[in-house]
Amino acid sequence: MTDEARRNKGVLLPVRKAIVQSPIGLHARPAAVFVRAVTDSGLPVRIGKEGIAPVDARSLLEVMTADFHCGCQVELSIDPDALPARYSVESAEAALEGLMLLLEADAAA
Repeated sequence: MTDEARRNKGVLLPVRKAIVQSPIGLHARPAAVFVRAVTDSGLPVRIGKEGIAPVDARSLLEVMTADFHCGCQVELSIDPDALPARYSVESAEAALEGLMLLLEADAAA
């Protein structure tokens, strides 16, 4: 498991770090594309950066309000209290990896 992980009832939950590559950060269309990808994953993903508490990455309003600008490092994690039992750590890890690649590839622009 790369980066960090958080323990939840003895299970390590994945954490990924990414650099936002969209020239306008996570605003407007890039934010909408990212939030849609998070929602499609079905996982309770949270996104944060140094200096602010993580927000629900399924909420366009919360993501845009947090002001994730181009070049900032963000941390993607799974909300352990909201993780559906049907998801494995491996599926959560794969989802975070895909979201990290989306942010770093500027595919949301």
